[in-house]
Amino acid sequence: MTFGEKVIAYHEQLEFKGVLPDKITMMNPFKESTLISDIAKVFYSKYYNDQQPRNLILGINPGRLGAGSTGIPFTDTKRLIEFCHIEIEDIKTHEPSSVFVYHLIHAYGGVQAFYQDYYINSVCPLGFTITNEAGKEINYNYYDRKDLQEAVLPFIVENINKLIAMGCRREKAFCLGTGKNYKFLNQLNQDFHFFDEIVPLEHPRYVMQYKAKQIDFYLEDFVRKLTL
Repeated sequence: MTFGEKVIAYHEQLEFKGVLPDKITMMNPFKESTLISDIAKVFYSKYYNDQQPRNLILGINPGRLGAGSTGIPFTDTKRLIEFCHIEIEDIKTHEPSSVFVYHLIHAYGGVQAFYQDYYINSVCPLGFTITNEAGKEINYNYYDRKDLQEAVLPFIVENINKLIAMGCRREKAFCLGTGKNYKFLNQLNQDFHFFDEIVPLEHPRYVMQYKAKQIDFYLEDFVRKLTL
């Protein structure tokens, strides 16, 4: 099987069978939408149509406007059309993290070069939402509540092992988020010895929200660390 076929098969079996804490809902776009599942199949067939191993980049967990809408981490519909040349007509999303990631991909050498070397997923491969006091459904992170983190821990361990089995390199993995996500993943790595090293990178959302004027600095920092 190609790397892309393994990713597609992984998506098809991706399911959380545990019990979530009260008021938290899990998103599984591959089960909830045939459109999203089909988009992801086109993308991974196009850019991962080989048996080459990849370096793994792990975000926190999917959000509604990125992987939650396209099935592809940090890729909203706008970036999917403009840079990946995959048309999508029924939904339109814009996600700030996706803007940074595709600036990074361009700085690295383009989509072909980047996806030939890297595969992006998340510490927790399925995302969460919660309804806030205003009645709006918002993204939620696996580490935002201790009971949620404990509930999904076996699922996280199981899926990191599956990513390694798919052909992700074990010399190092890259973590998006230098705070809670890195602290959790680094401790998990010490416990389970998934990778020789976890390299922390600022989360794209943090850069776009708080450090947008310094985006060139962060792009240079990312490219340098990714190519060491």
